[in-house]
Amino acid sequence: MNADANAAIGFQLVINSLLLGVGLAMDAFSVSIANGLQEPSMRKGRVCLIAGIYGLFQFAMPLAGWFFVHSVAEMFNAFRPFIPWISLILLCFIGGKMVWEGLFKKTPGDKETAEAEKAKTGKLTFGMLLLQGVATSIDALSVGFTTAGYSFIAAFVSSLIIGIVTFAICTGGLVFGRKLGEKFSDKATAIGGFILIAIGLEIFIKSFL
Repeated sequence: MNADANAAIGFQLVINSLLLGVGLAMDAFSVSIANGLQEPSMRKGRVCLIAGIYGLFQFAMPLAGWFFVHSVAEMFNAFRPFIPWISLILLCFIGGKMVWEGLFKKTPGDKETAEAEKAKTGKLTFGMLLLQGVATSIDALSVGFTTAGYSFIAAFVSSLIIGIVTFAICTGGLVFGRKLGEKFSDKATAIGGFILIAIGLEIFIKSFL
């Protein structure tokens, strides 16, 4: 294979991976907006951490899918019907918790104490962040089928591009959500929860269409 052919294949790999990254990042982008709404005072370091975790999951899932296709394809095929159910359950659980905290949980004491308590309880925990990462990226396992013909190196590069694209898009989502959260601080947590529930339902319904 000559150099021009290799360059063409490499260019196609990059373009396909960029497009896959954008498509796969949309659910994580919406969740990022919800998280930004929940934490309008989120600092830049935390924005990078959250976006980085989403990017890590979106990097790992397609690579895991490639591995499953090349090793335990029959087992993976049996698991695929459960993917939308897992996303629905995780996102509805997290979203429901946020809605309850935003609408029904009362904070005691004076205004300053109430605001401090709200900021503490409304903050996304690391465990919840990991659950969100799984819920928004588990459908990326199926990307392993589209990259089944790749070598391991090509599959790794493709997954890395997807992860980087996800990081960039989710960073924008977090910043945008944080700006909205400053304007709708009273109900921001509940709004974010409704967004997560809607995403879970969208993933679930889309799997049957």
